Amino acid sequence: MRTVAWHGGKVRLIDQRILPWKLAYVDLDSHEAVAEAISDMVVRGAPAIGATAAFGMALAARECDATSNSDLISWLEAAARRLKAARPTAVNLAWAVDNLMALAHNDQNRNANDLRIALLERAQQIADEDVRTNQRMGAHGATLLTDGATVLHHCNTGALATVDHGTALGVIRSAHEQGIHLHVLLDETRPRLQGSRLSAWELERLGVSYDIIADTAAGYFMQHDEIDLVLVGADRIAANGDVANKIGTYQVAVLARENDIPFYCVAPTSTIDPELASGADIPIEQRDRSEVLAPYGQELAPAHYRARNPAFDVTPHCYLSGIITEQGIARAPFTTSLRRALAGESLQG
Repeated sequence: MRTVAWHGGKVRLIDQRILPWKLAYVDLDSHEAVAEAISDMVVRGAPAIGATAAFGMALAARECDATSNSDLISWLEAAARRLKAARPTAVNLAWAVDNLMALAHNDQNRNANDLRIALLERAQQIADEDVRTNQRMGAHGATLLTDGATVLHHCNTGALATVDHGTALGVIRSAHEQGIHLHVLLDETRPRLQGSRLSAWELERLGVSYDIIADTAAGYFMQHDEIDLVLVGADRIAANGDVANKIGTYQVAVLARENDIPFYCVAPTSTIDPELASGADIPIEQRDRSEVLAPYGQELAPAHYRARNPAFDVTPHCYLSGIITEQGIARAPFTTSLRRALAGESLQG
């Protein structure tokens, strides 16, 4: 099951807004439609957004009937700006778009049609590599899990947040496939409920034991020694190891530290932003207050009430036991270990 794919000349996405009640797909035929799907959270999760944006760039190239490379590249630059503006926090989006733009700029000897083919091939490579990367992260992370362990998980980081397999939930999936028996406590993850809607749906399909808990209940279960490990994903990681992830992650990290519970982030190296010295420089998306007041149309408070809705928070690196990447587990000092991971060095051993 792929969250995002190229299908019949269009970008096909699982519509995550209507899960778990219905599994349906949407087919997008313009880069503008792709950008709107990212903004509206038809697709979400940093790796999935990155792959979607890459296919969006390939789609943009096919929308344009320019016959010269220079004209096509001008059109692509405008499409790149639109896609990168769709959601500002997840660095994978900008990484994927910039990857395709670099191909366009560095391949000036191709004619426009060949460039269109090359862009689609690169987008497909990014999608396929995401799956392989997730599987490697899953293998590294599974070494931390023992039979009978209970894991706390925040938001959704499974196949739906990636092209397939998953990051933090991918670790749980890999352990499950190795025969390790786990129980997972899923934070519901307000206001969009990615934990209770999406992560539970994925674990149901995998046959992994789980309970959904209120976001405010995590401390209770930690205090009662019912959690052995915390696994979360990331939308952007600064050079020093500070992690931007779904709102609520920071408070889970603080609680984990207070209760002496290991706290791991799971993310590919494409989520690391070496240009940002710390999490203080990560832009935090502010979403519409209606998601707080009336999530999925279910009114919880009068529409005129005031509300604020930051989509992410930043967990300082001091709260992390490690960051699980496809190169292995990065540990403090993160400025060194993350730089090694970005250089393609193995962090194992």
